[in-house]
Amino acid sequence: MLSDRLRFRDIRNTSTFRLTLLLGLVAAIGVVALLGLIYGLSARELDARSDRILRAEAARLEGTPRDQLPDRIRAAIRHSVSGLNYYGLLDPAGRPLEGNLRGSSGFVPGHVREIAGRPGRHGPVRLLAERTAAGETILIGRDITPLVDLRRRVFEVLTFSGVVIALLILIAGTLLSFAPLRRLGRLQRSAHRIAAGHLEERMPILGRGDELDLFAGTVNTMVDEVGRVVSQVKAVTDAVAHDLRTPLTRVRAQLYRAGQQPDITPVLAGKVEAALADLDMVLERFAALLRISELETGSRRAGFRAVDLPALARTALDLYEPLAEERGIAMTLEAADGAQVFGDDKLLFEAVGNLIDNAIKFAPAGGHVDVRVLRAGDEVWIEIRDNGPGIPTDQRKAVLRRFHRGAGSEGIEGSGLGLSVVVAIAHLHQFSLEFDDAKPGLIARLGCSSR
Repeated sequence: MLSDRLRFRDIRNTSTFRLTLLLGLVAAIGVVALLGLIYGLSARELDARSDRILRAEAARLEGTPRDQLPDRIRAAIRHSVSGLNYYGLLDPAGRPLEGNLRGSSGFVPGHVREIAGRPGRHGPVRLLAERTAAGETILIGRDITPLVDLRRRVFEVLTFSGVVIALLILIAGTLLSFAPLRRLGRLQRSAHRIAAGHLEERMPILGRGDELDLFAGTVNTMVDEVGRVVSQVKAVTDAVAHDLRTPLTRVRAQLYRAGQQPDITPVLAGKVEAALADLDMVLERFAALLRISELETGSRRAGFRAVDLPALARTALDLYEPLAEERGIAMTLEAADGAQVFGDDKLLFEAVGNLIDNAIKFAPAGGHVDVRVLRAGDEVWIEIRDNGPGIPTDQRKAVLRRFHRGAGSEGIEGSGLGLSVVVAIAHLHQFSLEFDDAKPGLIARLGCSSR
């Protein structure tokens, strides 16, 4: 369940956040691709413009007579217009004859190449080599420091823009996820109240017509139908149990009076006694059904208060100790001090008593029943352990149903409703009821969070 304080882990798992990231990523890729295209086209145009300038200057120098070429190169170096800062003239063997460019390797006539800058000497240069009719090589270099700076700036802008866009997408996804998460938290709280038996609860609908409203409307319709069916079933069960209890009680009273007649034969007295035992069992089941129905309405929560579990467990052991001694079963209690829960002490006593009674019934003669009240942080639970046959793993959910009696319960008195009452009490208190293997025997664990 979502906590009142949202965590980033909750936010990043929402579909809104993931969809925002996906759409933002697509948009960011589109923006970066557009900027990259603009940068590529701009850089290509600037390089082409520089190359046109270099080739125009090379054509001008190639038209210069051979004997005037060195003077023309010196004059061009002195004037240094349009960024044409570097010139060189190499003889056919590649030896420098004139200019401020030196070196003979890597120059391909008719091709433009870019050479890195040298600190203290020159910046990055775009260089064109052209061969003259006399076999000499003219080198013309244009300083492209502004172009390189532009490339670097554009790259920095692209990087910075990408980081900013990513942060904006992350922030937008986070902000857009707050409202759905809060709505989801309200829906979860309503769902938990419905699951706790409050079938009058309904999921909130804001009237936006979005998917959460549609989902809440569907769940509300389902809860209406479930509530109607449950109410009908409860009404029938309660009516049957209530209406039959009175005539059966009268029948029992009449049988009891008949059994007390002085002229009754021993055989007939035995049959009356057996009939009374059967009627007592039926009346006990009707009383248990009405009790479960009362608990499932949740009307007893108004009387909840702090309950001392160790004291409650001691009282329960004192009550059932004579029954245990009669069967030769030893009982022990281990209780942590200060283990308190919020609930109805009478109902909790009934639940613990039912669990202890079951443990005594199924423990073998000379066996033992151990009761432990444990506490760890906010968790408090009470364990009832016996060394009886236990409950197979595949039957541990079935025994919680009404009237179900597990394997090995033949010949053991009971109506099959004791654990159903415990389940109803645990559900009312929002406690958990678990079974575990004691090897041999069973561990029944009733646990909750202390409040």
